[in-house]
Amino acid sequence: MVNGSEMQHLRRCVELAKEALEAGDQPFGSILVAADGAVLFEDRNRVSSGDQTRHPEFEIARWAAANMTVEERAVATVFTSGEHCPMCAAAHGWVGLGRIVYVSSCEQLSTWLADLGVPASPVQNLSIQQVVPNLVVEGPIANLDKQVHDLHRRFYRK
Repeated sequence: MVNGSEMQHLRRCVELAKEALEAGDQPFGSILVAADGAVLFEDRNRVSSGDQTRHPEFEIARWAAANMTVEERAVATVFTSGEHCPMCAAAHGWVGLGRIVYVSSCEQLSTWLADLGVPASPVQNLSIQQVVPNLVVEGPIANLDKQVHDLHRRFYRK
């Protein structure tokens, strides 16, 4: 169950997603938090550069691999505005990061994008647990998911 300080992290993820939207990127934002609650790294989507791998969850995995011990990674939590795509879930699993808490699910996103007439992704939509089966995952988070939905609507209707 998500507690009050974790809700603050999730709200920050939504803020980062909004920053991404305002910069012309798809609205995604993520935060890496240590076991003691310290925010270690945060980022937003940066795919408008043309590099479709510039997802914040992938950047977190890279940062964690370079800056944290295996033990620190295992007890860290990634908070994110949207459930990891298969690429990011695999990076998360390979690096050995701990729990993931997401605001909106990949299933929700697929429905929202289909409703907006957005062409299907070239990568199959899989849940995190289909990619990394034994990972502790929580989400979607009610009410905040509506805010993320609105950001995606704004991005694709512009």
